Amino acid sequence: MTTPEAKPAVATMFRLQFEPAQNSWVLLYPEGMVRLNTPAAEILRRCDGCRSVDEIVAELELAFAQPALHDDVCTFLAQARQRGWLQ
Repeated sequence: MTTPEAKPAVATMFRLQFEPAQNSWVLLYPEGMVRLNTPAAEILRRCDGCRSVDEIVAELELAFAQPALHDDVCTFLAQARQRGWLQ
């Protein structure tokens, strides 16, 4: 479960970077690469271990002028954690 005060961070075995050849953000890991869609990339780019879930949600709602993103962000974070992308 993702709590509002949790401070998610990309797991150390992954590197988040923009890949010009893919024209998208990707998660690189020793066995390969995961190409991210825009919402996933925007969320993961904010998972630096310093921002809380509530802060990430607030930044996204402000950046995209989209209210009520909390449930969607938390659902994604839970899936990312399940896949091992977050520590």
